[in-house]
Amino acid sequence: MSNPTLDNLKAAVTAAQGAMESATVLINGFAARIQAAVDAALAGGASAADLAPVQTEIDAINADATALAAAVAANNPSS
Repeated sequence: MSNPTLDNLKAAVTAAQGAMESATVLINGFAARIQAAVDAALAGGASAADLAPVQTEIDAINADATALAAAVAANNPSS
């Protein structure tokens, strides 16, 4: 016999995981676009020192995305 409370909890967990996975994709895409802009600026003559603050932010975004992806994986009941 199905338990409505457990069914609701399972549905909520599934929805949260989908949202977290979507957020990871969004964050990674955002970081990739910024990285492409940095690469274009470097190719256009900007120095790495000029862009160091931006690169620091890209690195932080990528670290956050990695942490979020690891949290999703660690809390995925199907893995």
